[in-house]
Amino acid sequence: MSDSRKGKRPLVADKRYPAQPKKVRKAKVKPKAKPRKTARRKRPAKQRKGIVGFFQRLIRWIIRLIWRITWRIGAVVCLLLGLAVGYFYTTLPDVNDLLDARARGSVTLLDDQGQVFAWRGDQFGGVVTTETVSPYLRDAIIATEDKRFYRHFGVSPRGIASAVRINLSEGRGPLSGHGGSTITQQVAKLLCLGVPYDPTTQSEAEYEAECRRGTIKRKASEAIYALAMEAKYSKNDILTIYMNRTFLGAGARGFEAASQRYFGKSAANVSPAEAAMLAGLLVAPTRFAPTNDLTRSQGRAATIVRLMNEQGYLTDAQARDAQNKPAQLSEAAEARAGGYFADWVMSSGPEFFTRKTTEDVIIRTTLDQRIQRAADQAMKWVFENKIREGSKAQAAIVVMSADGAVRAMVGGRKTKVSGAFNRAVQAKRQTGSAFKPFVYAAALDLGYSPNDTVTDEPLTIDIPGSGPWSPRNYTNQFYGKVSLTRALQDSLNIPAVKVSEFVGRDLVRQVASDFGLQSDLAAGPALALGASESTLIDMTGAYAGILNGGSSVVPYGLVELRLLGDDEPLMGTGGGIGERVVQEPAARQLIYMMEKVVSEGTGKRAQFGGRELAGKTGTTQAARDAWFVGFSADYVAGVWMGYDDNTPLTGVTRAGLPADIWRETMMRVHEGVPLRPLPMMNPSQAGETRDTSSNEQASGGAVGLLEGLLRDILGGGGGGDGRRQPTVEGGDR
Repeated sequence: MSDSRKGKRPLVADKRYPAQPKKVRKAKVKPKAKPRKTARRKRPAKQRKGIVGFFQRLIRWIIRLIWRITWRIGAVVCLLLGLAVGYFYTTLPDVNDLLDARARGSVTLLDDQGQVFAWRGDQFGGVVTTETVSPYLRDAIIATEDKRFYRHFGVSPRGIASAVRINLSEGRGPLSGHGGSTITQQVAKLLCLGVPYDPTTQSEAEYEAECRRGTIKRKASEAIYALAMEAKYSKNDILTIYMNRTFLGAGARGFEAASQRYFGKSAANVSPAEAAMLAGLLVAPTRFAPTNDLTRSQGRAATIVRLMNEQGYLTDAQARDAQNKPAQLSEAAEARAGGYFADWVMSSGPEFFTRKTTEDVIIRTTLDQRIQRAADQAMKWVFENKIREGSKAQAAIVVMSADGAVRAMVGGRKTKVSGAFNRAVQAKRQTGSAFKPFVYAAALDLGYSPNDTVTDEPLTIDIPGSGPWSPRNYTNQFYGKVSLTRALQDSLNIPAVKVSEFVGRDLVRQVASDFGLQSDLAAGPALALGASESTLIDMTGAYAGILNGGSSVVPYGLVELRLLGDDEPLMGTGGGIGERVVQEPAARQLIYMMEKVVSEGTGKRAQFGGRELAGKTGTTQAARDAWFVGFSADYVAGVWMGYDDNTPLTGVTRAGLPADIWRETMMRVHEGVPLRPLPMMNPSQAGETRDTSSNEQASGGAVGLLEGLLRDILGGGGGGDGRRQPTVEGGDR
């Protein structure tokens, strides 16, 4: 049965009597908390409609997109930068392993008194630190290279921006010229980003060029490496590396080597002026090296002094004193690293201990610095006072002892040079009449006397393949019967040829060769007149053999070679007196004949101070070469003069100017040296004399007979058959 009330409406009575509420227990009610003030909702900005609103929304969207991309890229870049810095950090060695940057060793050359006169190779004077170096030098480096060195973290954006601005204002590329690099970045470049030099894969020059590349990629790598160093090392450590590795000109690596080289003192003791000059080398070591141009170097130092004063490193008084008293070179530095002599010694020693040494080597030499100065001054004086301005003529000087020990060498007019063409040892030139003493040495060794005679008369020799050859004297005159002494004294050509042909060219050639003239000697009769070529040092060494009594010498400059720190030498003297060439009486008589050349003959211009001197002039055909070689009882000196292109000289007949240079040199060399007689023998002590001008045996024994035979062999001596008589090589008297 269904519910009858389902679907029925409520009765009206139900509405008339409302239901009674249920009784509830009263409870304490807490007072209601004050409702929080709800934040007033900002009304959304009324967006513009139309084209303006569209572009506003587009710009906001682009900015949000750029920000999302930028911070992500920035995060990635920072991560990669951190990884790169971390990598370089792990590769950085201990500071002490980075202080000696040299790929080559050094050579220090000492004179005969044990004093340093030259350096070669890469010189490293020893380690200096920020604590041991002069504070003036430390401050000068910072003032010059990186005044905010202690205030940045390896890279200076302000410095880079300033450098770019300056480069652009000067019309260069942004990275050309000023680099804006901090000292830390420069150290990164010096370390070549940690890549060591490998001589098996590239040359040192190629390696350094690679390290100095200035591309943007390279600059970025240097900046990262600099950040790694700042994280690894202290500021003072970085500055210490810089002071020890940087190149400062003239082969000096580091400020200690540069200070020793230029000022002869430690970098711990340099004055403000000296510190400024050293710091000034950093911008261009070769250009501002004081050994190249002292005035330019002092001008650069003045700029550094001003910077130090402006930055508070020097007081006004100190700056004025440094400006008024600029730094000066030490005596050894003024010698320009030893010049020609040092070059010659380096070339004469073993290559692996000289030119390509990887060790630090000490070489003691024969150089006498007093004599070297004398030769330099003599060369300068003659060219300033006796040579016309603008002349391109060159000259060379060698001074040695009788045992071949070279005491001084000048290889050209520019005396204070290094690496230049050395005419004293490299130039082979015809010797002219300076060769004649060896002709007479051969005759005297056979037993002839300076008083023996020979006839100066027209002479023609038929040379197979060349035709007739007729030597002539400088004066184009003939003097008849003359002694051998007179023939050498007046440098007569025909008697010299006759004597050479008489004793035999082979013997003359052998004597000259044994005395040290090693070049190919002429095969024909012009041998007697100096048609062969020789170097000045060999000619001077050959004359030294005459002075020492007839024994050969090998000119030498190296006395001892040892490694730095070792007491025992690795090698000793490489020259000196050798085998006897002619008997001592023959040598003493030859000295007598050569003394007459200076006292009475063609070498009178070489005389000075009442001292006994001997020598011989020499001038080649057309005066292309002029010589004077001679000696006192103490020293032998040789002088050559000519043009490098072998064109004829003017105004030097009879070797006048070489004799002047020789005299000026030897005058200075002998200052304070006591007078000593030459070790010569007067021919009156040699017994009877012979006449080589007659073919009658009664007038001179076998000598006269042999000259007669010689006359027949040579086709007669009259020379009056009308045949052409060409000019002879060797034209002086």
